Amino acid sequence: MSLFNRRQIVSALAVLPLGACMFKPAYGPGEPALALSGKVLLADPTDKNSFDFFQRLSNRLGIPTVPIYRLNYGLSTSVANVGISQANVLTRFNVLGTVSWSLLDLTGNQIVASGNVNNFSSYSSTGSTVAELAAKEDANLRLMRMLADQVLLEMIANSQKLPKLQGKP
Repeated sequence: MSLFNRRQIVSALAVLPLGACMFKPAYGPGEPALALSGKVLLADPTDKNSFDFFQRLSNRLGIPTVPIYRLNYGLSTSVANVGISQANVLTRFNVLGTVSWSLLDLTGNQIVASGNVNNFSSYSSTGSTVAELAAKEDANLRLMRMLADQVLLEMIANSQKLPKLQGKP
């Protein structure tokens, strides 16, 4: 038996346990996660960070045609000093972010899912003032995208519990 055939057999055997553990893809046909697309109305952004967060979720969920849920969220960020040079100059910063979110059913105005997510992004301040400002803005953008993706993943994980999405493609 050649090495190539052994690799095929080993990879086929590695996939076998996934079927036994009832693994189903989140965006598979008929799964509720796919039904979230175009069904979630996002709260309006109020600042640059919330706009970046809003934009990422809008791109992932799509524009709601007939919304049945509303996503409310609260963003908070802070900056932590993490790098100090021998000359006692700050050289690296972490931008810490937290999002508290809740998914409301628009008909009954009741919360059907909620949660909190945290993450961080870093930037360096060793360049010019303009470079530092660009790095800080980029770190905030990356952080908002990460937080939006985390919220979406939690919504997908909770989508099986959403009664209006049960059994809909």
